[in-house]
Amino acid sequence: MPIATPEVYAEMLDRAKAGKFAYPAINVTSTQTLHAALRGFAEAESDGIVQISTGGAEFLGGQYNKDMVTGAVALAEFAHIVAAKYDITVALHTDHCPKDKLDGYVRPLLDVSAERVAKGLNPLFQSHMWDGSAETLADNLAIGQELLAKAAAAKIILEVEITPTGGEEDGVTHEINDELYTTVDDALRTAEALGLGEKGRYLLAASFGNVHGVYKPGNVVLRPELLKDLQEGVGAKYGKAAGSQPFDFVFHGGSGSTAEEIATALENGVVKMNLDTDTQYAFTRPIVDHVFRNYDGVLKVDGEVGNKKVYDPRSWGKSAEGGMAKRVTEACANLRSSGTKLK
Repeated sequence: MPIATPEVYAEMLDRAKAGKFAYPAINVTSTQTLHAALRGFAEAESDGIVQISTGGAEFLGGQYNKDMVTGAVALAEFAHIVAAKYDITVALHTDHCPKDKLDGYVRPLLDVSAERVAKGLNPLFQSHMWDGSAETLADNLAIGQELLAKAAAAKIILEVEITPTGGEEDGVTHEINDELYTTVDDALRTAEALGLGEKGRYLLAASFGNVHGVYKPGNVVLRPELLKDLQEGVGAKYGKAAGSQPFDFVFHGGSGSTAEEIATALENGVVKMNLDTDTQYAFTRPIVDHVFRNYDGVLKVDGEVGNKKVYDPRSWGKSAEGGMAKRVTEACANLRSSGTKLK
């Protein structure tokens, strides 16, 4: 069962929360990067999450028509086949989708899974993300209610981002400022609108100073201890036992985070952490090394014929897969998911 069923995905998230670890959620843009993610999980003996952003889906759809739904469905179907060869369980997820792309991405994908479920099959994706961080919180949560109902009907978990994450992700940009911190009031309004599981399960991307991309030390101030305040504030209002954690949190903009910041986030209910920037670099770096070492072979310099063995995409593609897989295994270790795969 390499692609998680809805029940198994829920079990994965429950185990992560109880065990104080999180799953790396690896953005993929090709069959190669998909294999790199799967290989990294397998080598770490960790289950995990593979995700496709709107930009990634557009790229996968081909540059002729750049159709996001085609690209996402195609890679998901491919994943259902090839993941069977890996001794781990993975969930398929779609990353950041803003309001203007819902009709061209998440809503059609929810329909695809709803049709599958109506036929007695499992959904194609296990979760989808609605990124309403550019909207007012009221509008964000109103759309979230609609999407959560559709997701629950299709046996899918919804991820919501209620307040901005800094930096840039697939064209969605937020400044790095004091607005990058979710308040207890934001969390209470979210619980009131979306419930705490009774309306459908969801993952919550709260902001505690997170920034997409890579920044030098000192430019980003993370406060993962804020997540504890959100858990306790909502728990107190809804009568949860002391120490309980109502929310399943997602850590966005985690590239370059310290071990201490990650550990604090895990203790406070983070079950999923997105990785894209670091794995992009880990994939590309071996390709650059290959080109520099084989310059006269990958190019037909001064009228020569080059060297087919080194410009064959397989020659550098294998190294790229290995480089990214290694970074995924490191992420599993950092998030304490190594060796925790479902038996």
